Amino acid sequence: MALIPSTISRENKKNMANTVKTTQNFVPVREIRDGVIILKDGAMRSVILASSLNFALKSADEQSAILLQFQNFLNSLDFSVQIFIQSKKLDIRPYIALLEERYKEQVSELMKIQVREYIEFVKTFVESANIMSKSFFVVIPYDPPIIGSKKNPFANILPNRKGSQGNPTADAQFDEYRSQLEQRVAVVTQGLVRCGIRAAELGTEEVVELFYKIFNPGETEKPIQIT
Repeated sequence: MALIPSTISRENKKNMANTVKTTQNFVPVREIRDGVIILKDGAMRSVILASSLNFALKSADEQSAILLQFQNFLNSLDFSVQIFIQSKKLDIRPYIALLEERYKEQVSELMKIQVREYIEFVKTFVESANIMSKSFFVVIPYDPPIIGSKKNPFANILPNRKGSQGNPTADAQFDEYRSQLEQRVAVVTQGLVRCGIRAAELGTEEVVELFYKIFNPGETEKPIQIT
């Protein structure tokens, strides 16, 4: 009987070794190019960062006008969009670190006392209340037409990761599809602006940072080193 656990353990280790997959296997993103997300099936996505709107402080007439305008905006779209809201606990540590530096710079004892009391107030307030920061994104899709039996329209034109460089056909095809996507981005941006919402399309670095924060939420919780 003593041999059974070790036998099972070896079999489990073998099965685990066969089923281990990297995170990339579960992320349907092939590459991010010029701010455009290209999925593994050839579909394309652009991401717009939208500002918030303090709806509760608006008058009843203003609220009705905003709702009507937003309804008209959604009804005018002939393609689907995805609204993504990212909520995370507000990290107050950089602000506290700044206040600590200001505290060291004070010469007057009275100012030091006031700054110290304010620091303690902020810490106590944040600890007692669950303060969240929210970011609002709109994901705009474009699915390139499928030619023949090809499931991925980019299969033969996009360079692979190890990469061939300078593929004129791939660049021309990508620019054509991106122009179609950019038209949709312009429609959504204009519709949001009419609702009183500021909007800006994310570039490559911003999109990469967004994905990194989504898949690595613990990175934002690392302690800040104060020198």
